[in-house]
Amino acid sequence: MAQVQRMSRLMVKTLRDDPADAETLSHKLLVRAGYVRRNSAGIWTWLPLGKKVLDNISRVVREEMDAIGAQEVLLPALLPKEPYEASARWEEYGDLLFRLKDRKGGEYLLGPTHEEIFTLVVKDQVASYKDLPVMLYQIQTKYRDEARPRSGVLRGREFQMKDSYSFDTTDEGLAHSYALHRAAYQKIFARLGLDYRIVSAVSGAMGGSASEEFLAPAAAGEDTFVDCPSCDYAANTEAVTFALKPVDGSDVGPVEELDTPDTPTIETLAEHLGVPASATLKNLLVKVDGEIVAVGVPGNREVDLGKLGEHLAPAVVELVTAEDFEGRGDLVRGYVGPQGLEKVRYIADPRVAPGTAWITGANKVNTHAKNVVAGRDFEVDDYLDVVVVEEGDPCPKCGTGLKLDRAIEIGHIFQLGRKYADTFQLDVLGQQGKPVRVTMGSYGIGVSRAVAALAEQSADEQGLCWPKEIAPADVHVVAAGKALQTELALDVSEKLGAAGVRVLVDDRAGVSPGVKFTDAELIGVPKILVAGRRSAEGVLELKDRRTGEREELTVDEAIARLAAE
Repeated sequence: MAQVQRMSRLMVKTLRDDPADAETLSHKLLVRAGYVRRNSAGIWTWLPLGKKVLDNISRVVREEMDAIGAQEVLLPALLPKEPYEASARWEEYGDLLFRLKDRKGGEYLLGPTHEEIFTLVVKDQVASYKDLPVMLYQIQTKYRDEARPRSGVLRGREFQMKDSYSFDTTDEGLAHSYALHRAAYQKIFARLGLDYRIVSAVSGAMGGSASEEFLAPAAAGEDTFVDCPSCDYAANTEAVTFALKPVDGSDVGPVEELDTPDTPTIETLAEHLGVPASATLKNLLVKVDGEIVAVGVPGNREVDLGKLGEHLAPAVVELVTAEDFEGRGDLVRGYVGPQGLEKVRYIADPRVAPGTAWITGANKVNTHAKNVVAGRDFEVDDYLDVVVVEEGDPCPKCGTGLKLDRAIEIGHIFQLGRKYADTFQLDVLGQQGKPVRVTMGSYGIGVSRAVAALAEQSADEQGLCWPKEIAPADVHVVAAGKALQTELALDVSEKLGAAGVRVLVDDRAGVSPGVKFTDAELIGVPKILVAGRRSAEGVLELKDRRTGEREELTVDEAIARLAAE
């Protein structure tokens, strides 16, 4: 017997107009259809219909995690400071952490992710290689103090997440656990009806080495990824690489200084000299943990500060200010060149390869220099991919021009390695009777975020349109108004429920058929069954919410059809 939900008793209030503060489609529709309500900035209440969708996604996640042998646990959300201090993430997370003190002055945080705590749990429970491998997971509320919560439940300060962790004694074991999770994620997102891409990614504050993201293409997405039209390459823009290709610069003449008055920007310099911006070398000054660092990129490209930060993590990267130039004669604002810099680390994008020649600052006011050759006139301390990726950049695998697209991150998997095991000395007794350090994987799925991603991908002009697996009901029965129609709608709803079909029935009195039909489209249950003009004959109209196809069926036919789906 499946549940029959009567809208006359259900706490659901639909809205005709979009919320004033809503920017994305999912934000508008989830509020209008009565799935969620804003409590405060980035904090949301899940109403009955929304909670059902959230629970259905959690059920799918649980089933597939259980299928690979993962075990569910539940860890606290209120966590002590000390483990995160030991891993350095107490500082690395910065303002994103919700920090608090108890009445005795003890410091705590609300968990943004749980690598440290899972590591300590396994350290307490596991002593021998015979106890491994083990995979643990939880579905729990996480907290991040977002500076600008937006897009409804897509970027909140409180959100539902599935995080799981694998523990193995060998790198081969970690690779196997990683592969199990990767395959499970593919099954989960397929069952949820999500269109997704698996892309190469960077690990960021999570640490570790191998990392992949699961992205759901959507206009509201905050992630940009690249996709190659000629091969299978796909990556988050922060993970795109460009091969370092040295060239022969032996025929380039000596450095020449150029009089370039009032040309402190690439645009003014290129216009003054009549050269393309790509012939110039842009040198951005940043501070890395307080030390000035120069970053060189072609003048027609921009430095991706997020990408730079990922490369240099956990160091803090910030732009220099006017005060940083004081007392530094080698740093001339607007005219910095890599040649002649004193005690400044120089990072360059691989496009500034050895042998390439550039027009760049001469470290003198109103003066630039040409024929400045990388490797001859200046040395690069570190080559890092730091430019903002652009449409048409070459694919690292095949060289074809890449395409850019927006997407919502719905999952992320990491081969953490021994970062956290080293921090907490997570060892087990190995087969040879000696301690063996455990290696870990970390795997996340944004459960509440998946709700928004599905809304973004599946909605149409009328409203939401849920896949059957996660919809709040299998069929939305609508009584078109009269007593006979309401009686038939309730009768068929009870029979459908008895046949195992989940039913949402609109039996509201005093509500016009037009409003009921509009609400049915807005709420987005996969099938709509209408008790309308032929109710006296026992004939109903069945509509497919996604395709709009309609057909008339008898009560028995409708029950048989819906029960079989």
